[in-house]
Amino acid sequence: MRHTLFKFLALFCMAYTSAQNVDISGTVQDESGIPIPGVNIIVKNTSRGSVSDFDGNFTVTGVEIGSTLTFSYIGYITKELVIANSNNVSVTLQEDIAKLDEVVVIGYGTQTKKEITGAVSVVSSESIEALNPTRIEQALQGQVAGVNITTQSGTPGGASTISIRGVSTNGDNRPLILVDGNIIEDLSVLNPNDIESMNILKDATAGIYGVRAANGVILITTKKGRREMPITVEYNAYGGFQQTTRKIPVLNATEYAAIVNEAYAAGGNTPPFTDLSSLGKGTDWQDLLFEDAPTQNHNILFRGGGKNSTYSYSGSFLTQDGIVGGSKSNFTRFTNNASYSLEFLKNFKFTTGLTLMRTNKRNLPENSNSSLLSNAINMAPTFTVYDENGDYTLAEGLGGEVINPLAQIDDTFNRGKVMKLSGNAGLSYKFLDHFTALSSIQWNYAEVAGKIFEPIAYFGSGKNSNVSRSSVRETLDYYKDYTFDATISYENQFNDVHNISAVLGTSVVKSTGEFMGATGYDIIDNRFENASIELASDVELDSRFTGRNGFFDTRLLSYFGRLQYNYDGKYLISAVVRRDGSTAFGPENRFAILPSGSIGWIASDENFLKDSNFINFLKIRASYGILGNDRIPGYRYISLLNGEGTYIFDDEELIGKASGGIANPEIKWEKQKTFDIGLDMRFLDNKLDITADYFKRRTDDLLVIPQVSGLLGTGGPPVVNGGEVENEGLEFAIGYSDNFSENFKFSIKYNVTYLRNEVLSVNTDTGFLTGGEFGISQPTPSRMEAGFPMGYFYGYQTAGIFQNQAEIDASPIGDIVPQPGDIKYVDQLTVDTNNDGIPDATDGVITLADRVNLGNPIPDATMGLNISLDYKNFDFGAFVFASIGNEIVRNYERGQQKTNRTISYLDRWTGEGTSNTFPRVTNGATPNGLFSDFYVEDGSFVRLQNVQLGYTFSDKLLEDLNISRLRLYVSASNLFTLTEYKGYDPTGSTGAPIGGGIDQGFYPSAKTFLLGINLKF
Repeated sequence: MRHTLFKFLALFCMAYTSAQNVDISGTVQDESGIPIPGVNIIVKNTSRGSVSDFDGNFTVTGVEIGSTLTFSYIGYITKELVIANSNNVSVTLQEDIAKLDEVVVIGYGTQTKKEITGAVSVVSSESIEALNPTRIEQALQGQVAGVNITTQSGTPGGASTISIRGVSTNGDNRPLILVDGNIIEDLSVLNPNDIESMNILKDATAGIYGVRAANGVILITTKKGRREMPITVEYNAYGGFQQTTRKIPVLNATEYAAIVNEAYAAGGNTPPFTDLSSLGKGTDWQDLLFEDAPTQNHNILFRGGGKNSTYSYSGSFLTQDGIVGGSKSNFTRFTNNASYSLEFLKNFKFTTGLTLMRTNKRNLPENSNSSLLSNAINMAPTFTVYDENGDYTLAEGLGGEVINPLAQIDDTFNRGKVMKLSGNAGLSYKFLDHFTALSSIQWNYAEVAGKIFEPIAYFGSGKNSNVSRSSVRETLDYYKDYTFDATISYENQFNDVHNISAVLGTSVVKSTGEFMGATGYDIIDNRFENASIELASDVELDSRFTGRNGFFDTRLLSYFGRLQYNYDGKYLISAVVRRDGSTAFGPENRFAILPSGSIGWIASDENFLKDSNFINFLKIRASYGILGNDRIPGYRYISLLNGEGTYIFDDEELIGKASGGIANPEIKWEKQKTFDIGLDMRFLDNKLDITADYFKRRTDDLLVIPQVSGLLGTGGPPVVNGGEVENEGLEFAIGYSDNFSENFKFSIKYNVTYLRNEVLSVNTDTGFLTGGEFGISQPTPSRMEAGFPMGYFYGYQTAGIFQNQAEIDASPIGDIVPQPGDIKYVDQLTVDTNNDGIPDATDGVITLADRVNLGNPIPDATMGLNISLDYKNFDFGAFVFASIGNEIVRNYERGQQKTNRTISYLDRWTGEGTSNTFPRVTNGATPNGLFSDFYVEDGSFVRLQNVQLGYTFSDKLLEDLNISRLRLYVSASNLFTLTEYKGYDPTGSTGAPIGGGIDQGFYPSAKTFLLGINLKF
């Protein structure tokens, strides 16, 4: 009986077990709905599994209910699925941009992130999408350690200055930028939505690009189709509005009148305002100038592929009004980008791409002492916008610069148009199993048209902006360049441990430009509609003036080779040699050989770390190289008859040719010697990621244009090799990401860069170079000089305020005799009073020799913090950026007798003991306007750069609509900035190496609120 019962129970268990083992079938796809072939599907804790086929389909037999399937594929986050029934399953894998097996473009080839031996940073399309930048530079700020972005203007379409690891030259400091291998000079030609990834080469890794790589390299890859990929459509759009981040607090009408009266009385003059009680707050000129400005962007992308081909097309439209001037400061951009590849024969592959970009920009005066914002700050609040006749009020009594800013907007007509066509074509052939031959050509063609109409205008007595004769100036510039590359590469593995990759190549670059323009006068009816050269009189062609006729032709010829070797994937080495020739130099110095190399050791693959549960990855790397720079005006090694001369023949003045810049046949390559040592680490099951780099970049034979004596006669100064600059710094980045559950994901990333910039030598007669502007008829405030940072501020150090005449009598003074309430300057110059060769006392007077270092525009540290949260269908992201240790010069106050002032003047000196920081007011002569640390402020700031909240609709809701993804989001940019700087925006600068960081009424970056959609079919 017991045996019978046992058999019955055993039979029952076998039947039950059989019922719980099922066959699981399904499909694996990416987030775009594209099938993924080759995915490994394993029953967890077993060796049973399957691999997805070409269409992403798979079947795993005999899977027990309740067991877990693991889906893994290179470049994607591993996913686990608990089996609850025998239904077909659909699995979506997310890309993992942090995977060590990710392929990274490094120039004329690729490497996995694990094998890279240089300092290379990657910015993904997801990071760009989270920021919704108008320009690509905005997506780099704070995202990559060692890369600093300086906004040249917050105006729509305004450009930015990109510097990688400091300022290494006083000339052109831009990095080399390539889009799918095509060299571009301006990132405005590219729509941020088209970008798949950006790779930034920051050290000797950039040496493969030789001459143009001295300031770093940015490699951009655009979104393309994949083979056997059904056509997919992506539509991304946003719309919103922009606001100013702040207004500069200035005096209202009552405060203004009281201080003007005080200034007049102090100067011994009759106060102009007799009744302050009726003035009230007056006109807020900034409030009238700033406005909410709309912006919108639309982008559509098609991509797909056949068995042997891929294709993609994207089109975008962006329009943005200005927060100053509205539609009269509009920027509009149209872009079209197409690519196609075809393997037309076995191992033969053809690729091509084409980009067409058009922009239209309306410009208003900015960042100068005649800018709209400068006028709004200095315009008297007692003036109304219009006079009793309904005309714009004239800014009488405010000096020659300040005018009514609303009248200025109405009388400004400045338009610019750019059309740029870029293309590339390449052919590759794989042969003998390990060789690949590649030839490609990239080209750019651009037309830049400008039109400026100046109508007859009267803004007040003696104004610099008054126009007595109407005119129109039209310009049309052409730019053309092409780059031809030919390479042959070799890849092989020996005995499973020796991995070799080599490339030999040549590159030819030719760039030309032609500038044409004409000015016509007496425009019919003084109206913009009639403003054209055809309808103007007294037309003056630029070609009449040789010095104003522009044409350039520069060429580069390069040969290069690179060898990469790794042993067993643990010991890595890379060596590059490049020989570059440039028409910027004479025959004796035309070519330069630029070597570089790097090594790496993946310690985590060694036996003593291989099984570590704590350290998942550890790589130590180092690099050293010499890179060249030739970015100077062409043909300065010979004398050219390209200057402008005035000659008298038969009592008639004629314009003709003259010698151009003074020739220097000895000029040679500017060379940058760059060293880097870095560490890449991953911990805690790859959840914690740390990267650290120490770098030193020294630039020798700096190409400069020095000041020269007028005794040299005609022609501009020569280009010389005249200096050395060093940048030394530390980069550190740390990130943590984790999927705490199926519904909750969290990521936080932080990076910081510390930088020390120092000029080592300036080989000119004076020992320094100068730049920048401050006030009127004052010495230049910025210098390049040995022992100091590039472009440091050079002026007087203050020591408080003179409180009484006794202090003045006991202190050194300058040419302008101070009175109580004026600024006290420090006497710095020492002299030898004992004649023993040792300076032992100051000279007792304030002169130009008493000026000292007052700070510099280069930050000591920059940092970025990124936080992202995903909970179920919601996603949240926030990005904070900080800049610490730089100074900014406040130069937007005009200081005329009746111009307005900031509210800081409410804390002015009004008598002994009232203030030791802010001087008195007077309309008499004082030394207070001299450039000193009184005008230099701390430019450090912390900014909440972007906040975004999104919601992605579930797949079930979208199935019937044939939509693979639908996401809605709201975002805000530049929500707030924490800074002690009193101006509009601490992020602004002209970007000039010498003369940057001087604020003359900088157009601030806008605060932006957006509502957007991401849609995929």
